Amino acid sequence: MTQHIPEAVFWCLAAVTLAEVSLLVRQFRITAALRRRLTIHQAGLLAREEEVRHLSEVRLPALVEAPHGSAPVPEPLDADLAGTTYGRNLQQIVEQFTGAAEATRSRADRSAKATLKSAMRALQALANEQQVSISDMQDRHDDPDVLRDLLEIDHANAQFGRRAQAIAMLCGSWPGRQRTASPLLDVVRGATSRIRDYRRVKVHSRVDMDVVSRAVEPVVLAVAELLDNAARHSRPNTTVEVGIQPAHNGVSIVVDDAGIGMDARETEEAGRRLSGLVDIDINKLGNPPQFGFAVIGALAARYGFSVSVNTQSPYGGVRAVLFLPNALLNRVRFMGPPIPALGAETSPAPEPASPGASEAEAAPPSTAGGLPKRRRCTQQRQAADGGPEAPVSAPALVRPAAETASRMGAFARGTRSGRGSSPDSEGTPQE
Repeated sequence: MTQHIPEAVFWCLAAVTLAEVSLLVRQFRITAALRRRLTIHQAGLLAREEEVRHLSEVRLPALVEAPHGSAPVPEPLDADLAGTTYGRNLQQIVEQFTGAAEATRSRADRSAKATLKSAMRALQALANEQQVSISDMQDRHDDPDVLRDLLEIDHANAQFGRRAQAIAMLCGSWPGRQRTASPLLDVVRGATSRIRDYRRVKVHSRVDMDVVSRAVEPVVLAVAELLDNAARHSRPNTTVEVGIQPAHNGVSIVVDDAGIGMDARETEEAGRRLSGLVDIDINKLGNPPQFGFAVIGALAARYGFSVSVNTQSPYGGVRAVLFLPNALLNRVRFMGPPIPALGAETSPAPEPASPGASEAEAAPPSTAGGLPKRRRCTQQRQAADGGPEAPVSAPALVRPAAETASRMGAFARGTRSGRGSSPDSEGTPQE
């Protein structure tokens, strides 16, 4: 009996050992599975923490900086989280924040525009009052030095009024001026007179046309902004070339400068502002604010013309093209010879007098008071009588302020002299 005890003990110990080994293997497997699950949960937790950090540091600030949703918002880091409840909750936060940011941005933009529009209207009124005072002083004074100073003040006041008018237009105001249909050449001249470096602008045209009444002032303002931008970004010793070119569906005003040009990013941003298809946040126009292209885009969208600056000029700068469709034009006709550039020192040659013409016929007619009498040229009389239409004459030369002031003073003195003469001295027949 006792001889079987060791054998029984051995088998008992073997069974216990086997059970313990089985338990150890099972425990090891359970521990490994728990470790794997812990690793997975830890990685998921880290991914969620990283996603929250990415949301707070990257995605939400991008929503704040993006003007009206124009810039793409960064996507989540982990695409696997998008379909989970956690990912949907994060997306809901993004949507709520987007709506709140857009509402805040809209309120701030409306408030800033309302404030600017009110201020610019007040400044426009002051500029108009000052313009009336300057005109009155020009009528009262005939001293060339005084008139020269008044002309310089008048030009500075025109620039001041243009800037106030442009900002008011960007903020939703209207031009504030109603003009009759005007030739496009006069429209370009009017725009040239509203910039500081007007002497550097040279205009060439082979087309004569009238711009409809409602578009005259907007086109003047848009062309003035293009000319001012071209002059500011080019050297003072260069010229700004303006060409009026006929097109199939309208007319183009081409402005070429010899400035520094624009890179791809600047060209893209300028095209976005000039399109007029997106709302411009005036708080995002830089410091100091660059209103020019934004104003042109607002005018183009409102009145139906287009502007592009995506071409390099032949002089290495920027070529800006303002296209006016036929809907904004009353008539279009081709001119004969091209018009010489503004600022040229040449003048039209006088027509030779006929051999039998007397001195009385050659001298210009005058009134009894000695003032020159205005008479219509032969081309205008032919057009009025239904005769053949003649080419439009060359534009007036850009004279220095001193010469213009001297002419205005002489005219004012002659006018007062003529008004002060008695009826008997004018040869009025007596009864």
